[in-house]
Amino acid sequence: MSYMTAMLSSYYNTKSVLLCLGITAMVCLSVTIFSFQTKFDFTSCQGVLFVLMMVLFFSGIVMAIVLPYKYVPWLHVVYAILGAIIFTMFLAFDTQLLMGNRRYAMSPEEYIFGALNIYLDIVYVFSFFLQLFGTQRE
Repeated sequence: MSYMTAMLSSYYNTKSVLLCLGITAMVCLSVTIFSFQTKFDFTSCQGVLFVLMMVLFFSGIVMAIVLPYKYVPWLHVVYAILGAIIFTMFLAFDTQLLMGNRRYAMSPEEYIFGALNIYLDIVYVFSFFLQLFGTQRE
């Protein structure tokens, strides 16, 4: 996953990659702090996250069919915004799941799985921000 993200980032301008890295770091830090101190339980929102993920999945399929025939820039932006929001919500969900003391929690033996989930959420948030704010290298 790191190699894929590095190869993806090599197609973008260095300044835009650093900008997206900073935005991702700020978003992840704020979501993590929010997840630690809030009384709202994100672990009980599994159905909502599933529905949002299916919306992202089917809109990605529609984009794969529509975009080769005619490029629609606003559709690409909407997809990137939707993906960034969904995976930010998954980051809050996985953080609370790993933390415990909520409706659902991971056992202490599953800490590697939880760390991998959080890592994947951060990488996906970064890639969607790169789609949104990144400028192509010339």
